[in-house]
Amino acid sequence: MRHVLAGLVIILFLAGIAAFAYAWESAIAPIDPPARGTFDQATVARGERLAAIGNCSTCHTRPGGRAYAGGLALNTPFGTIHSTNITPDPETGIGRWSFEAFTRSMRRGVDRAGQHLYPVFPYDHFTLVTDEDNRALYAFLMTRDPVSESAPANQLRFPLNQRMLIAGWKLLYLREGPYQGDQTQSAEWNHGAYLAQGLGHCGACHTPRNALGAERRDREFAGGEAEGWVAYAINAQSPAPVPWTAESLQFYLRNGWHAQHGVSRGPMAQVTTNLGVVPESDLRSVAAYVADQMKEAAPKQGKPASPRAGEHQKAGTNPASGDSQTTVAVGPGASPGEAIYGSACAGCHDSGRAQPYGGLDLRLSTAVQAPDPTNIVNVVLYGLAPAEGERSPIMPGFGAAISDAQLEGLLTYLRGAFSSEPPWSNLSALIARQRASAVALRATDGALQAPAQPNQRVTAW
Repeated sequence: MRHVLAGLVIILFLAGIAAFAYAWESAIAPIDPPARGTFDQATVARGERLAAIGNCSTCHTRPGGRAYAGGLALNTPFGTIHSTNITPDPETGIGRWSFEAFTRSMRRGVDRAGQHLYPVFPYDHFTLVTDEDNRALYAFLMTRDPVSESAPANQLRFPLNQRMLIAGWKLLYLREGPYQGDQTQSAEWNHGAYLAQGLGHCGACHTPRNALGAERRDREFAGGEAEGWVAYAINAQSPAPVPWTAESLQFYLRNGWHAQHGVSRGPMAQVTTNLGVVPESDLRSVAAYVADQMKEAAPKQGKPASPRAGEHQKAGTNPASGDSQTTVAVGPGASPGEAIYGSACAGCHDSGRAQPYGGLDLRLSTAVQAPDPTNIVNVVLYGLAPAEGERSPIMPGFGAAISDAQLEGLLTYLRGAFSSEPPWSNLSALIARQRASAVALRATDGALQAPAQPNQRVTAW
């Protein structure tokens, strides 16, 4: 028995050494911060567009903070992780990172000092990025204004605060790139796949995750969770009542709205805002690829809209209306939910006023048709705030004016009146959670932020 125990100890010791050797990464020597003039302006401009596709500024800028200076609290099921400073500050940012160090972080999730990065930084997608595009991103970031600002310490439970454990996660789930094209598809499709799977990291939100926070590759694009919102399926399981096409997706990604699908909201609002500087050819490629993933999605046959909506609202082509704030009379036998709709909602949603400034015909609303009502609960409670300094859609939040029971009645009415889908279950529990939880989100400046913790976002890792 003593020999057996001694053998086990030796095996464990050797296994520990092997694990340490596998997880250990060397530091890459620091460099003197390169001068701005060393970077080609065309490369910098391309890097700016790529950073917009990657939505880099959203995660690496805290509310009220300097762009790319980090500090944003990313609330995960495992604890809170703060985004890092990626300005070229030599002490608190990446000013002393070589291109080699930058590429390693993108491809393998390891920083310059040799520390494993938590996969809240989606290097499982960024690993697909080519060297050429990484050079453009590096040039763009190294020509930003340096900001001296350190991120707060992460707050993770033991043993997850031991970064070497992330090497085991990578062993299971990281498949290093770069992107390998599909020779059976067109160049446009492949370019769209490269952007959507890589820098765009669409699956980070639109794919469900397992208990370790990794995407379930067997259910790619089948829908997921993003910052307290549902990221709808963007494959054949899409719940959109009108199927998306490449043309409608391209318009939506460029403008943040579409007449048959409504306006972008929640974290998607930030995505479509950033895509405003992206070349049309890139958006067309992404739209072609994503639309191909949804090509088997069938149109859903919802119930007719309320009489005031009229036949002219078919396909979302509502004529403009000068009066979008009227109320709709309801009969004495109306349910409480219908009465609330008539007095508070129909003035916009039955007005006939065109998108994006009119309320969407709710027969066309994915939120009403979807199997999970989280998004419509969020929108009714917290509204859609206008974009700062420009014309944009707006919806007031009714959280302070409506009780949980009234909201449940309203949503029950909407589901029955504008959809042929079965009633939602557990509405009351969901409403209470979204209203009371510290991460129940409200719309602020086109983003969703927690009322009790306004500097946090919610993500999977």
